[in-house]
This record gives sequence, C-alpha cells and structure tokens, in this order.
Amino acid sequence: MKTAVETIFVGKGRLYNRRFLRMCSHYLVDPVACTPASGWEKGQVENQVGLVRERFFTPRLRFKNLEELNAWLLDKCIAYAKAHRHPELVDQTIWEVFEAERPKLVPYTGRFDGFHAVTASVSKTCLVRFDNNKYSVAASAVGRPVEVQAYADRIVIRQDGRIVAEHPRSFGRGDTVYDPWHYVPVLARKPGALRNGAPFKDWVLPAALERIRRKLASTDDGNRQMVDILNAVLTDGLPAVEAACAKALSHGVHSADVVLNILARQREPAPPANIMTPAALTLRHAPIADCARYDNLRRTI
Repeated sequence: MKTAVETIFVGKGRLYNRRFLRMCSHYLVDPVACTPASGWEKGQVENQVGLVRERFFTPRLRFKNLEELNAWLLDKCIAYAKAHRHPELVDQTIWEVFEAERPKLVPYTGRFDGFHAVTASVSKTCLVRFDNNKYSVAASAVGRPVEVQAYADRIVIRQDGRIVAEHPRSFGRGDTVYDPWHYVPVLARKPGALRNGAPFKDWVLPAALERIRRKLASTDDGNRQMVDILNAVLTDGLPAVEAACAKALSHGVHSADVVLNILARQREPAPPANIMTPAALTLRHAPIADCARYDNLRRTI
C-alpha cells in the first residue's frame, strides 16, 4: 500500500509515505502498521468496515458528488448516535456521552489538504498529461515543469507556487479537458482559432459577451475585435467586461473600440474629494467673474 507505507523494515519498522505522515500529524493520529501476510491483525478493521457498510450503505446508494455523500453520512451518524444507547454507559445515548465529552476534545482544525502530487511537463499546446488524460494550463506556463495535485474530485496544477489551472478530475481514458480562458493570450497571434480551435468549441460565454460575439461574427474583422474584448477580461475581470458589453449594446453598438473605451473610462481615478475650508479662511466677499473690471483699471490709468 504505497499510499501509506513505502518500505517495510525488520519487525515493526516502516518508512511511511510523506503525505500520509502529514495527514496523521494533521489529525493527531499515531499510525500502527500491521505485519505483512498476517490476516488476523487486520480482522478488527475489516469487521468495522463491514459493519459500517451494512449499517449505512445497504442497499447501495448513489450520490452526485463527494460533498453530498459526506453530508448524508453525517446526518445518518448523528441520527444513529441519538437513537442508540452507549455500550458502557447504558443510561445515556451515544450522542449524550459525546456532547458531555466534546468540551475536553482537541478542537477540529479543518479538513486535511490531501492530494497526490507528481511533476509534469507542459506541451506546446498548453496541455499537461496525468493519469491517461490531458488538462489545459495557462499559456504562460509553457516551457517549465509544473506540479499536478490530484484530489478525489479535481486537479490543481501549480507552477512556482502559483495556480495555473484547476479542473474537475476526469476518470476516463484519453480525455482532454480544456479551459478556453487559458488560450485567450494565444488568440492575439491567431484570432482565427476562436472560430475553429478545439478549446473554444461549445464555449458558453456570459449573455452580453455572447451577444457581442454573434454580432461581430458577421463583420470582416469580427474575430480580431472579439479577441481584443476577451483579452480585456485578463486585465479588467469578467464582471467589468460583461458590464461594458451590456452598456455598449444598450446604446446600439457592439464594436471592440466602444467596449474598450467604456472600460478605459471606468479605470479613470475618481475626482478628488472636496476639502472643507476652515471658518478663519472663508472669504467674506466672494470674487465675481467680471471682465469689465479691467476696463475700470484702464480708465484709472
């Protein structure tokens, strides 16, 4: 079981997996390894697994995701604890004994960040291979190795500590999982890929951006203009660009120049706040904008 023990030494000596030891440290668990080929040492654990399977998972159930399973299991465990007596303190339920013991327990520090990490290279097409599948990464990550962190439900890819991709984990074989936003910087050099590129097939954009895209599709340089708008998302954020597109459409225009102009005006700093004038410096006679005073000066001279 390489996920827990990497090397077996003489007697009870073990070299545990580094990530397994970190999990034990997180939950304050002292691991005890069984002896190889000694089934009688594992019986108690296997009996407990069978008991839980029979108690909560018979008949076999189906869940949409791991979060739904954990929430259902927590409710079942609490209901069971409230309905059954404690095996030793028979005058109390399991839940009552737990509630009395809770103040003395070590506080829960949260879920352990458990993942399987491997190093991988990034192809020229911004793809990383892991477990017989490919996942896209940000175009800026091409040319340097990355660390793939595989969770039970997702894949997180980091480079120099920075997240360059995050995808739902695929358990198929030969699948390619794209995030179209990873390829937006590349579109500046190849705007035609927006129409035919594999990462952009069936790409669902927010409503305002999709309306702009459909209107620009009928113009000669529509792809180039749409690429300029999509690149603005990388600097201004998707909500700001979507709002700018909606504002442009409300005025009956849809060109990239108008959308980018709206974004530029939004980036302008707000006017400075007015400074309150102290009473001692307040003018008694406010100046009057009257150019006729210069004529009076001429007559005086």
